[in-house]
Amino acid sequence: MKAGVLFSGGKDSSLAAILLSPWYEVELNTFLFSRNVSISDVRAAAGALGFTHHIRLFREGFLTEIADMVVKEGFPNNAIQQVHREAIRNLCETYDLVADGTRFGDRVPLLSDSEVRSISDRFGCSYVRPLIGFPKREVERLVSQYLTVVYGETGKISNGDYETGIRQELRERGLLPEKYFPPAHQQSLTTGRHTPT
Repeated sequence: MKAGVLFSGGKDSSLAAILLSPWYEVELNTFLFSRNVSISDVRAAAGALGFTHHIRLFREGFLTEIADMVVKEGFPNNAIQQVHREAIRNLCETYDLVADGTRFGDRVPLLSDSEVRSISDRFGCSYVRPLIGFPKREVERLVSQYLTVVYGETGKISNGDYETGIRQELRERGLLPEKYFPPAHQQSLTTGRHTPT
């Protein structure tokens, strides 16, 4: 059975894919707001993991709606939640099992249990979160055993995180993303996979 895993190229989605791989045929899925985005580092991360990788586009006009939400509310949380919901719903049209790298303690994006049930019931797919019981410390331990990872601030590291596209849209509107997003938010990018010793 195939599992469609939402993939940013970061450590959490990479680890989620590895954890699912003994039981499912994992396919990585990166969502973009536009085709005019270079994601060579994300493609390289997928290649390092050895899973099939698909690039998917959000519907036209979606980024405008999301950026409008960020500007109106003055913070990105609800907008990022909406992007995550849309990605999951989209994958549920293709896969019977959809997964992501959200983990214990995450705040955004993180769907409530009722939203998870609603999506599963409405679309007839299973939405699983392999890391949801793992606190950050344990995720870091597993990452150190299975992955080679680099870290950097959002916008300065080339991964497929939703925030990157939203920040770019704000810049194109002449707005400073720093006004809306927390400062010095750290992101990760997987650069390799290895077998634990």
